[in-house]
Amino acid sequence: MFYGGVAVKLTHHLAGHLRTSCSNSSVVVSSSSGGSGSFLSKPWQGRRWSTAAASTSIKEGHPERKNCGSPVSSLCLRRRSAQTIATASTSGFVISSTSTTDQYQSQQAGGQIRTLHTSSSMASGGAGPSDKPKHTNRLIHEKSPYLLQHAHNPVDWYPWGEEAIARAKAENKLIFLSVGYSTCHWCHVMEKESFENEQVAEIMNENFINVKVDREERPDIDKLYMTFILLINGSGGWPMSVWLTPDLAPVTGGTYFPPKDRWGMPGFTTILLKLKIKWATDGEDLASTGRSIIDAIQRNVEEKHQEEPERVFTPEEKYRQAVTIYKRNFDPVWGGSLGAPKFPEVSKLNLIFHAHLQDPSTKILGVVLNTLEKMAAGGIYDHVFGGFARYSVDKKWHVPHFEKMLYDQGQLLMAYSNGYKTTRKPLYLEVADSIYRYICKDLQHPAGGFYSGEDADSLPTWESTDKIEGAFYAWTYAEVKDLLRANLEKFGDIGKVDPVEVFTEHYDIQETGNVEPSSDPHGHLLGKNIPIVYGSVRETSEKFETTPEVVGKILKIGNELLHEVRDKRPRPHLDTKIICAWNGLILSGLSQLSCIKDAPNRAAYLTSCSKLVQFIRENLYDVQARKLLRSCYGDESDKAKSLETPIYGFIDDYAFLIKGLIDYYRASLDTAALGWAKELQEIQDELFWDHKHGAYFYTEANSANVVVRLKEDHDGAEPCGNSVSAHNLIMLGDYFESAPFREKAAKLFSYFSNVTPFGYVLPEMMSAMLLQENGRDMLVVVGPDGPEATALVDAVRDFYMPGLLIVQLDPSIPDHSLGGKTLKSFKMMNEAPTAYMCHNKVCQLPVTEPEKLAEDLVNTYVFDYAEYEN
Repeated sequence: MFYGGVAVKLTHHLAGHLRTSCSNSSVVVSSSSGGSGSFLSKPWQGRRWSTAAASTSIKEGHPERKNCGSPVSSLCLRRRSAQTIATASTSGFVISSTSTTDQYQSQQAGGQIRTLHTSSSMASGGAGPSDKPKHTNRLIHEKSPYLLQHAHNPVDWYPWGEEAIARAKAENKLIFLSVGYSTCHWCHVMEKESFENEQVAEIMNENFINVKVDREERPDIDKLYMTFILLINGSGGWPMSVWLTPDLAPVTGGTYFPPKDRWGMPGFTTILLKLKIKWATDGEDLASTGRSIIDAIQRNVEEKHQEEPERVFTPEEKYRQAVTIYKRNFDPVWGGSLGAPKFPEVSKLNLIFHAHLQDPSTKILGVVLNTLEKMAAGGIYDHVFGGFARYSVDKKWHVPHFEKMLYDQGQLLMAYSNGYKTTRKPLYLEVADSIYRYICKDLQHPAGGFYSGEDADSLPTWESTDKIEGAFYAWTYAEVKDLLRANLEKFGDIGKVDPVEVFTEHYDIQETGNVEPSSDPHGHLLGKNIPIVYGSVRETSEKFETTPEVVGKILKIGNELLHEVRDKRPRPHLDTKIICAWNGLILSGLSQLSCIKDAPNRAAYLTSCSKLVQFIRENLYDVQARKLLRSCYGDESDKAKSLETPIYGFIDDYAFLIKGLIDYYRASLDTAALGWAKELQEIQDELFWDHKHGAYFYTEANSANVVVRLKEDHDGAEPCGNSVSAHNLIMLGDYFESAPFREKAAKLFSYFSNVTPFGYVLPEMMSAMLLQENGRDMLVVVGPDGPEATALVDAVRDFYMPGLLIVQLDPSIPDHSLGGKTLKSFKMMNEAPTAYMCHNKVCQLPVTEPEKLAEDLVNTYVFDYAEYEN
């Protein structure tokens, strides 16, 4: 259920296209058959692309770790019989290289961006900040932290663009495309071993046009060629290494390659030299192969909607199917999915909340509550200062892959806010508030935008030369004991209990360390502790014969002390890229948190939301072009920097921001934000909608040097743009009485109707479908702006009500932009602000007291969490 990815599934059409396009034998450099550097035939023989869980393993981080899930093809998600691609192309050149990479988990889970925002300190040959680098290439003019890391390689790197492609065509050379991100461990390994090697660089520069791509800056390029890598290798990851014809058709590729043949893998130099010969002797055959593969992918995108499903499921059946799968795969002890590793997968949590409201008798709420509870207790959660790591390598959520990504924080803000709204359990609100505290302190640009994330690796001490994963977050028992002992006076009156014993017991901090060797293959955490909670504050207080209040005080002060010391350690690298889509997720999460009346920093949340909207308008929106920008970049100043040649936004940049603006409107009733959401939706429809077949492409129609426009069709570490757009179109269709928006939502559901299991693969779209089928709630408050009207709004938005529309009507303003004629019949009662609670335009009796309004909703929307927890 909460598995780190969806199975690799190529459609029946694509398998067929490739089978007819690829007819004879191919040249292969393989690690799995024939040894390094061997030539084999028929590399795809016997490989099946099925709708069952793929057997390919995907990792982020170190290769010794357990598998992190299966990759996702962007061409997938249709239940058809498995197809065997029996033979390869006449000249295909396929390389197996997946033993070690920062690998492809779910849709974009590998999109980790944590970096040192400088190029000089990453100079070739280990040059320090004061050393003059020996080499400088074109990447020095880029702003992406990842590209700047390679600016002093001896490789003659180009950024992706017309200059590199034109040179490849003029000189008739293959393009070597290297795709990664700034904190990818194996990207750095390959750079050190190969790209900083003068001899390797000479071969690359003489025989290839070498192009570097930051996968977060150009996710369109990454998605397209990752599709190819998944097809030929069965798995993928980063660094992604692909060789392209001058026409941008892929001919072969893989992930990480060692410089020389080793580990049963072909060496990078071996591949370069063999490809050089192959291009010189059979260039036309290689080019033909590449064109055939691109044609097959293109035909698949165009024809997938035509495929007849084995069976058409009703929305009710799809919903029931999803509930069954989630219950079956749920880990009743530790939450999340059975087994390890564990990812948050918030899109699925969101649907479970919604499914519970659909039918509380299913008891599905226990799945999401237990997961939120165990995540907040585990080491994936930063107990010292807040925020969540990307995933845990074990089933207990204990030892994380320590990077903290912005997109996780935004989605988990929403999940924990929804948990509190649904149960009123204080823990969920405390966790959500701590996420806010973390992103504001460590990820926020001075002008209000948020950086992409922080790295997992850092120097253990200021004197160290090698970074270690988790060094910033791990503690020895002695460090904790000595720190607390030295500050006993700060704990005040806590009776006779020993704060060291209470703190170390509660967080399982042991003298020998609490990390299992299986979770620490390199021994970096030997003797160290990652705080984890196995009980509760009450249980700890009972063990030490004190009160929960005393234990809570000890934990709070202890964590403050640890945080103060930890901030003096060398910090993980920060990626200062500010991505529009991810900031849209933060806007959604913060807006949902801002709707909670009891939230401790509610005013601050709203202020942050307002600043973020302003930041995006000023820095991530091109007014002249009427387009969003994919990203901008922070530096030492308080201003954000943009690229001279802009990279315009993709479908997720629009969809996530539009949803964020809709959620922000709910929290603030800022009609200008809702108006901008409508404007952006119209722009999105113009740029991305497929008028022939339906659904949204990932890229614009006129995107330069993009050979295939893909369509995203699954929710992964981030929801896909089509899923979020379905929700946006329904909401905006209601707010503005827009038939075109409603029609597009219906077409989205129709286009993806063959996806199965629908609610598992597209949980966010399943949630939107439930709104479509069951209707939306609407609160209409009639009255002038003021505390009384606000109290009525607060009484309703304090609950988890998916799809809630809120409209406030001021009687002194005759024309209202929202709702049109449908709102003209609402009146104030007894000259007091009046609330009308409606469902599908059928309204209950008017209410003027906020307490009465909330009382009527409690029985429907608030549940006793004790009934659902293990």
